Amino acid sequence: MECFTRLEGVAAPFPKNHVDTDVIYPGRFLSTIRRTGLGHLLFHGLRYHPDGTERADFVLNQPPYRQARILVAGDNFGCGSSREHAPWALMGFGIRCILSTSFADIFAGNCIKNGILCIAIDTDRLALLMADAEAGLELCVDLGARQITRSSGEVLDFDVPDEVRKKLINGTDEVLETLEQAAAIDDFESRIAQTQPWI
Repeated sequence: MECFTRLEGVAAPFPKNHVDTDVIYPGRFLSTIRRTGLGHLLFHGLRYHPDGTERADFVLNQPPYRQARILVAGDNFGCGSSREHAPWALMGFGIRCILSTSFADIFAGNCIKNGILCIAIDTDRLALLMADAEAGLELCVDLGARQITRSSGEVLDFDVPDEVRKKLINGTDEVLETLEQAAAIDDFESRIAQTQPWI
C-alpha cells in the first residue's frame, strides 16, 4: 500500500450529504475484482450522460478539479453497502484524502486499507475548507502533524487514531501486519503440533 505522509493539492468541493457507495461506484460495475484502473468509473452516474459523454457541470470534469487529490464532502460520506470498489475508484482517480463531518464506518475502514485518509471535522471548519475548495485553492494535509494548512496559512488540527495514522504513514494493512509476525506464528504452530497433535 502506498504510504501517506503529507499531501498538498487542489481540493474538489462535493457538498452533497449522505452520498452512498452506489453513487461513488455504481453496482452495475461490480463484476470486476480488479483494484486498479477504476478511476474512470468514479461517480459515473454524476460524471457522464447516458451516452457516455461528460457532464460539464460535474466538479471532477472541470479544471482544476480533474487533478484533485483531496475531496471535501458533505455529511455521512460513504454510507450504503460495504463495496471496496468505492475506495478503489477514488484511489484510481487520484483522491488520497476525504474531508467530511462523518463517514460510514465500513467505508472509512476500506479507505484506510487502500491508503486513503478520511478526516472527520466539525461543521464550521468543513465550511471553511469547502469555501477554499470552491475557490480552487490548494490544501496541505500533514498526517504526521495531524494538521490541515489552508492557502491563507491558517492551520487546522484534526484527530485520527494512532493505529490509523501508523498504518497510513507506514503503508501497512492487516495482512502486512500479520506477515510481520510470521516467525511467531510459525513458532506457535510448531508448539501446538507437538503438544496438541489432534488439532
